[in-house]
Amino acid sequence: MNADRASLVDLLDLGRGPVAADGAMGSALIARGLPPGMPPEAWLLTDAGAAAVGAVHASHVAAGARVVLTATFGASPVRLADGPAAGATAAVCAAAVAIARRAVPAGVLVAGDIGPSGALLAPYGELEPAAARDAFAAQAAALAAAGADLLWVETMADLAEARAAVEGAHEGAPALPIIATLTFERGRTLFGDRPEDAAAALAELGVAAVGANCGTGFEAVLEVLPGLRAGAPGVVLVAMANAGRPVPGADGSVTYPATPDDAADYARRAVDLGASIVGGCCGTTAAHVAAIAGALRRS
Repeated sequence: MNADRASLVDLLDLGRGPVAADGAMGSALIARGLPPGMPPEAWLLTDAGAAAVGAVHASHVAAGARVVLTATFGASPVRLADGPAAGATAAVCAAAVAIARRAVPAGVLVAGDIGPSGALLAPYGELEPAAARDAFAAQAAALAAAGADLLWVETMADLAEARAAVEGAHEGAPALPIIATLTFERGRTLFGDRPEDAAAALAELGVAAVGANCGTGFEAVLEVLPGLRAGAPGVVLVAMANAGRPVPGADGSVTYPATPDDAADYARRAVDLGASIVGGCCGTTAAHVAAIAGALRRS
């Protein structure tokens, strides 16, 4: 086991069994008044946004989460460039980590969240891998400087971008363990990456944990866990599924169909497939997190 994996196992005390991570941030902020069109990363710099983000963190921890992801999914310089928080990566990361620290008790880990750049990497788009790596390194460095316990690269649909994010995270925050999760549909990423290949490639880069997040629901994540485990058998396995496929309403709202009971079943099955960290992505509320945490305590 490399040093980062050993550190993550110790930080979460995984030797005693699987742990619950948090649930959705974006959909939870919409429910708490995120203004239409306003990026969460910009909103958290306001008093109202900071209060909403802190309340989401606190609700997930009260439900049993042992690790929370900061509201910095879109805080890379590339993704912020065209919005109201352009150039504010360091300020956003500092504020987000501080909000999380105030909201959670000692012993709950704060993971610096790193999402996709929002741009396509060459040769499919214009963002060169080296530029993407530099942007992710800047975000990772800001999260580390703010006091994050670890880094969490998530919702990657392209293994090449996941590589750039992990390499950037290592460069920007060499002392922090890294979790990396990709999103899959029908067993592959959007760019056709198999879970076995993705997990092996990320393990080769020295991540502490690999897994799947987001997607179309619990089944989509459960489907790829065996492949992820086969590709990286010595690495901590993570499951962070959406609460089902989103259902748009006539009024523009979005609902997610999976119930807390569904979440509990998903958590038990994820552990049976080897997952040590189980939480939720879009649409998962504190009630879902509580069901997951309860299932893990009985697993």
